[in-house]
Amino acid sequence: MSNRSPRIEFAVGAFLLLALASLLVLAISSTNGKLGWFGGNDYEITARFSNLGPLRANAPVKIGGVAIGRVSHITLDPVKLDSVVTLAIDARYDDLPADTSAAILTSGLLGESYVGLQPGGDPEPLKAGDQIFLTQSSVDLIQMVGKYMFSGGADNGGASAEDADPAGQADDVPAYLQESGTTPPKE
Repeated sequence: MSNRSPRIEFAVGAFLLLALASLLVLAISSTNGKLGWFGGNDYEITARFSNLGPLRANAPVKIGGVAIGRVSHITLDPVKLDSVVTLAIDARYDDLPADTSAAILTSGLLGESYVGLQPGGDPEPLKAGDQIFLTQSSVDLIQMVGKYMFSGGADNGGASAEDADPAGQADDVPAYLQESGTTPPKE
């Protein structure tokens, strides 16, 4: 005979059901309500970039800071040698104009990378399988800061005033302003 009471068995069973239900809720919420075949009402479009920077699969796709999808997967085109990014867009946003542009952006200075979309004005919408042709690749911030910090005048390897204005047109600006009746401010 068993020493277990029916009350304890019921409590253990209820606890296990509650734990399984909690895990299911956690799984659904972590995938934005999309589990495999259930709730996957996305359509996929592609965009080509020459430089992805730190962009990875599952990165958000945003318009005006609002997430409307995610990066489904990234492949390399073996012929053109550029990256093909497949974007899974939520079906609620099926009216994106065909001339929408895409850029790889970063949240803050060191934040995550995401694909930012800028809708155009074309009345024809993007359809599943279409490609976004207007793209802007990732900007390498470290390279840009390095160029800014280490480019200076002619003494530091930068361009001299003569190199920047080989025709000498900057010398003609005060004369042009005087002829047109506008005089430069006096110091």
